[in-house]
Amino acid sequence: MAPASVAGIAGDYLIDPSAPRTLIHETRAQTEGIAVTELEAPVRVAGLSLKALSVKVVDLDFRAPGFDTPIAGVIGADALAGQVVDLDFAPCRVRIHGPTRARPRGRVIPLTLVGGVPTLRAAVSDDRIALAGLFAVDWSSAGKVRLSDRRAAFRPALEGYDPLDRNDARGRLRAFSFLGELSEEAPSGLIAGLDPAVSGAIGTDEWSRWKLRLDMSRRQLTLSPH
Repeated sequence: MAPASVAGIAGDYLIDPSAPRTLIHETRAQTEGIAVTELEAPVRVAGLSLKALSVKVVDLDFRAPGFDTPIAGVIGADALAGQVVDLDFAPCRVRIHGPTRARPRGRVIPLTLVGGVPTLRAAVSDDRIALAGLFAVDWSSAGKVRLSDRRAAFRPALEGYDPLDRNDARGRLRAFSFLGELSEEAPSGLIAGLDPAVSGAIGTDEWSRWKLRLDMSRRQLTLSPH
């Protein structure tokens, strides 16, 4: 989450490459007198300044639980297109800038854009079924991995728990394989709204281990040690 302004609405926005569109929370938009569901608007966040981007106004109450501050919206992959995003979780810092020749040291992973969303390859298993495919880069969800609700279900049900809650990952996948590493009993959940070609998303439990450079222009992700 970072301070940003979209359509002149300043607040704390989630930076989420797994979201194809930039969004404004319906409640904030109505408070500011915006009654439409889609508009062309300026976007400013972490060094990025866009004069006009097509953004949507949607109900984001389902994204709000678990955060200490109200969510004004989501900065999505459309705003990050062609940009370079440097993110460090400890301390939490983000910077967005244009392409540069300088490249950080670290492991470089090629990305595949699906509907503008950066994805990479990973695999999961629940001991009965194995699934390998493309997983979105998700910087705003708890857990190591979340499976598309088109592909998976959460069983057995837990009273009071919604597996689609992005800030809670009570599921446990028997195996999660990524970058040649195997995680057993990986904290997991479900995720809705992904492109049918995307199997799931990789969450902050995985990304917080690294300093990250998401280079949307070169279509690559660089992981550097803290």
